[in-house]
Amino acid sequence: MSLARRRFLRLASAALALAACRRSGEQTAAPTASNGTPPPADPPLRPEPVLLGGQGQKILILGGTAFLGPELVEAAQRRGHSVTLFNRGKTRPEMFPNVEKLRGDRDGDLKALEGRTWDTVIDTSGYVPRIVKASAELLAPNVRQYVFVSTISVYADTSQVGIDETSPVAVAPDPKTEDVPAHYGALKALCEQAAEAALPGRTTVVRPGLIVGPGDGSDRFTYWPVRVAAGGEVLAPGDPSNPVQFIDVRDLADFIITTIEGGHVGIYNANGTPMPMGDLLNGTKAALASNAEFTWVDRQFLADNKVEPWSDLPVWIPPDPGFEGAHAVRVDRATAIGLKFRPLAETVTSTVAWWNTLPEPRRAKMRAGITREREAELLAAWHAAHPAPGKQPKAKKKKAA
Repeated sequence: MSLARRRFLRLASAALALAACRRSGEQTAAPTASNGTPPPADPPLRPEPVLLGGQGQKILILGGTAFLGPELVEAAQRRGHSVTLFNRGKTRPEMFPNVEKLRGDRDGDLKALEGRTWDTVIDTSGYVPRIVKASAELLAPNVRQYVFVSTISVYADTSQVGIDETSPVAVAPDPKTEDVPAHYGALKALCEQAAEAALPGRTTVVRPGLIVGPGDGSDRFTYWPVRVAAGGEVLAPGDPSNPVQFIDVRDLADFIITTIEGGHVGIYNANGTPMPMGDLLNGTKAALASNAEFTWVDRQFLADNKVEPWSDLPVWIPPDPGFEGAHAVRVDRATAIGLKFRPLAETVTSTVAWWNTLPEPRRAKMRAGITREREAELLAAWHAAHPAPGKQPKAKKKKAA
């Protein structure tokens, strides 16, 4: 893979991940409760000792109304916890009418959080170290545990197969930079460090991979179930054995609540078990009872036709030099404390069911993947260059003299 192509893939991955994260958590204007009344101050927690874990906790979620956030609210409530949301109130403010909502902005307006206590904070919307530092330091005296939702994009070397929580993280060329699209992973790593510095020994860092399932506005996984559901000939990228790795948003939310109840601190990769791309597509076909037929198109043909992994054909990242470990991240530390995975069929069917509830204009244009027209062009070119046994490619007609 050329340096230009590698840089493109990294930037595209970071941009898509950032867009998805911004949908899943507000970067959180007047600091009041949802009924317009300033919330009462709570007594501060005892400084020491801090006992972590337990049931029936008071949980503050920074963000909470887009993708991961709503699943966290539902998982927490289902398991007997009470929830408060802090955000700007710009993304689906009507959600969860019975949940306390505090309004403010993480970048400069945290007044609604002053004088309040919670057992645990879940930070779903931190991208800039300065902003994470401000919220973590403000809340540190009045919470027991701080859960920071990070990303596997923090890892510096995706050529390593079997990346674990001790693998080196990316470093920004300038630690003061706030250019998130350019330094997404490195800035997330600095955010992790800012949270831990504010609450040493009381911080949980969860590093998810590609988060998928119902409610994902990025379409980075949704492309495949929707395309397979439509049936017919489907362009399948690379080799069926190429590994892919992702996690259902509901499994991630359940795991985060598990870390809170168990008082688990430290760093945890939270991703699914790697599976071959062929298993993903064939499993999707079976789950949807589709008549889709897959035509596997090799990596070089796609590169020659300027079709990029991940952005043009989502989920798939071929194990090119430098990316051998992109979909081979170890998650045994998380599974040891309770990370569980639902069947692929459940993720696929619920994703399609959610997709079918969206307005037609939204469904008419996916936010990831190639169009059906582009797919047809590529398949025609592939078949012309690789005729079926017994068939010859059509000769080009000569122009009349």
